[in-house]
Amino acid sequence: MIRLTEIATAPVKGFALEHRDEVYLGAHGVTDNRRFLLVDGEGRRLRSSVTAWPIVVSATYDEEREELTMRFPDGRELTASAAGGDEVVRFDVTSGAIETRVVPGPWTEPLSELAGHPVRVVRPERAGASLVAPATFVSRASLDRLGEEAGRAIDSRRFRMLFTIDGCRAHEEDEWDGRTARVGGALLRFGGPVERCAMTTRDPYTGTRDLDTLRLIRGYRGMPRKGKIDFGVYADIIEPGLVRVGDSVELA
Repeated sequence: MIRLTEIATAPVKGFALEHRDEVYLGAHGVTDNRRFLLVDGEGRRLRSSVTAWPIVVSATYDEEREELTMRFPDGRELTASAAGGDEVVRFDVTSGAIETRVVPGPWTEPLSELAGHPVRVVRPERAGASLVAPATFVSRASLDRLGEEAGRAIDSRRFRMLFTIDGCRAHEEDEWDGRTARVGGALLRFGGPVERCAMTTRDPYTGTRDLDTLRLIRGYRGMPRKGKIDFGVYADIIEPGLVRVGDSVELA
């Protein structure tokens, strides 16, 4: 039986992941997942594939109170309103062009200190706007298969997926494109593969490059989609619902 074994989210894109026991999957995914992004002083999005330092910062988002809390490596914990101001920043993400509002707060200075240049927090107008799809899946068997190539265990956080599952063959999830599945209270439809970037080459706790995942994946999987290295799959939400660790993945 295929079961959900891990749920991982981050309210700020690129920040440390938090493992959770349950999440509510709405039409656009988990509302507090990647709800905020980082931009530089010119309004350009900071890409996690080339910007490692955000991974050492963690955050929580209280949607009801509209508050964002950030915890920094030096022990500082800063909480302030996450509602966003009047300044608008527009830029492109993988899913297309989005409009965001700058979220001023006490975190602006310490984030800029870590980066060595001006950094601001921005908030897309719509939850999930920065995501290619509202959900992502990878199987433990796929991670273990990559581990065979690497000669070491692979931490699921390296791939920053919303869901990790167990009970299927390595890369079996790639065969589910177009199929639906009941997961807890939600009904999902699996989509295409997730294209991987250099972020996966970084240690998920320190951000340092320590494993050439892209070379390893390409070496044993090739590139069925020309120029793209895939690992894991996307999914859309057909019926929203509560999803918990331990829920079965019931394929139709």
